Amino acid sequence: MDIKSTRQANLLALINARFEGKQSALAEAIDRSSSYVNRCLMPFDKKGSKPIGEKFARHIEQTLEMEPYALDSETGIDTPARRSFLSIAEPASSYALAPVEAWDDETPLGEDEVELPFFKEVEMSAGKGSEVALEAHGRKLRFGRRTLQRKNITPEAAACATIAGNSMEPVLPDGTTVGIDTACTAIKDGKMYAIDHDGQLRVKVLYRAPGSGLRLSSYNRSEHPDETYDADYVVDNIRIIGKVFWYSVLL
Repeated sequence: MDIKSTRQANLLALINARFEGKQSALAEAIDRSSSYVNRCLMPFDKKGSKPIGEKFARHIEQTLEMEPYALDSETGIDTPARRSFLSIAEPASSYALAPVEAWDDETPLGEDEVELPFFKEVEMSAGKGSEVALEAHGRKLRFGRRTLQRKNITPEAAACATIAGNSMEPVLPDGTTVGIDTACTAIKDGKMYAIDHDGQLRVKVLYRAPGSGLRLSSYNRSEHPDETYDADYVVDNIRIIGKVFWYSVLL
């Protein structure tokens, strides 16, 4: 039996052993769509079939705490790797490293991937100064569609931005990339939001102030004390872009 057939047979055995034969249960456990798992179990000569590749096989094993290369184990032979279909592997064996997959703008999107655009500051020609806007043809960042769904975020209402400065350190250092849910602009005290403040893109913890005012708070309060603005100023100078739902930074 070749490696494609072996992995497919082992995946089916895994579904039957751990997930009561339910493909949807496995799909949820490994953060993939049910249709994706179904394609992995289709006959190879059928249109739409997707053989289980090296990266996906290792992902399944690590996510479900199986022995490394369990899906590559020969069927019908009793080994520790095969037995890991039925029981959780030893903790020490669940940290096998997998190679990082590089991608660029030319790499096709995966079935469960979406691209989110970046925000930037753009100068306006009508004398208004500048405003923060979506970049039409700039950099993009990839997210898993199911990852966004778990946070009730639609891809069409999400974007990314890069933070400049030290006002949000140590939580968000200079250069941190944040994900923003642009559909969530209602302020909930103590949550982090991206705002357009007179054309400057800022990320702050927001609090509602009496009289429809707004208080902007930074994590680095020793250098950046709280800013409080009245309702008239907020209406004319501050626009809520959306709530921050994710952040990442290279150390």
